[in-house]
Amino acid sequence: MIEVRWHGRGGQGAVTSVELLAVAAISAGKYAQGFPSFGPERRGAPVAAFSRIDDKKIKVRSGIYQPDVVVVLDSSLVGMVNVTEGLKPNGILIVNTPKSPEEMKKELNFSGTTATVDATGIARKEMGVPIANTTMIGALLKMIGIMDLDAMKESVEHRFGRIAQKNLTAMKRAYEEIKISN
Repeated sequence: MIEVRWHGRGGQGAVTSVELLAVAAISAGKYAQGFPSFGPERRGAPVAAFSRIDDKKIKVRSGIYQPDVVVVLDSSLVGMVNVTEGLKPNGILIVNTPKSPEEMKKELNFSGTTATVDATGIARKEMGVPIANTTMIGALLKMIGIMDLDAMKESVEHRFGRIAQKNLTAMKRAYEEIKISN
């Protein structure tokens, strides 16, 4: 089972990402959960959302406290939120930033696998808006290899209609442009 914690800000689409990922995984014949962590969030406030994906039925219904992967939608949260908290020792950190993975490792004092991608830049170019949530799904799929990008097509088209292709293009670019440091 792959467990993912997403960090973003209210209104950046972290919850949308976990929902899209869960729907796509289920359509691909996997089992999945996608759920937010709600509290006194408001637009712009730090939020967390969670994903679980497995090839067999998922029986656990608790929160995710030791994720395999952490996805950071907004790099301004680094230093404000402990994004590596609970991340498994062999876990993966994926950050939306133009910085290199080595720079992020140093900034966070993190020794595990770190990946970076300028998802906001990609989203601006491909979609005309700096909302990087679907773009970061491409980065995540590259890192976990649990399903391919084509598995996302139907859920993205259903959610975004006429602008779906722009989201899928941005997702593909993140998949191809992600930088990784083990």
